[in-house]
Amino acid sequence: MPKTLKNPILREIGSLSRTIHTKSDLKFKSCHLQKGQFIFLTRICENPGINYIHLSHLLRVDKTTTTKAVQKLIDSGYLYKQKDISDSRAFQLFPTPKALEVYELLIEDENANIDLCFKGFTAVEIEQTSQLIKRMCANMEVVWYHLKKGEGKNGAFG
Repeated sequence: MPKTLKNPILREIGSLSRTIHTKSDLKFKSCHLQKGQFIFLTRICENPGINYIHLSHLLRVDKTTTTKAVQKLIDSGYLYKQKDISDSRAFQLFPTPKALEVYELLIEDENANIDLCFKGFTAVEIEQTSQLIKRMCANMEVVWYHLKKGEGKNGAFG
C-alpha cells in the first residue's frame, strides 16, 4: 500500500505562496518588475545597505539567484550598489527613489493579500497562525543553514 501524507499543510502553504506570487507578478508587470523581483525589492527597501549574502539568507535563496535578480533591478533603475567600506569584496545594496515609489505599492498589495488571506479570522486566530508559522520557520531554518553549508546533500539531512 502506498504511503500517505501525514498532513497537507505544506502543500497548502506552497499553493498559497504560489498564488500570491502569481498575483503580484501580474500586478507589478506594469512597473517592469519581472517574476519574483518584488521580494528582493521589498527587502532591500526595508534594509538599505544590505549585502548580497545577507539578502540571500533573508530570502532563503542561493547567491546566484540573488545576484541575477539584483542585477536586473539595477539595470531597471530600481537599485544601486556601492562598495562596502568595511569589506572591499562586498557591495551594499540601496533603493533608488524609483524603488521607494514602487515599494509603497508593493506594501499596499502585500497588506491587501494579508487582509484577503485572513478574511473571517478573529484577532486571536491571526495571532495564533502567525506564531505557529514562525515556529515552523524556526524549525526549518536549522535545516536551511545546514544545507547552505553543504551538509545533507542527496536528502541525507533532516
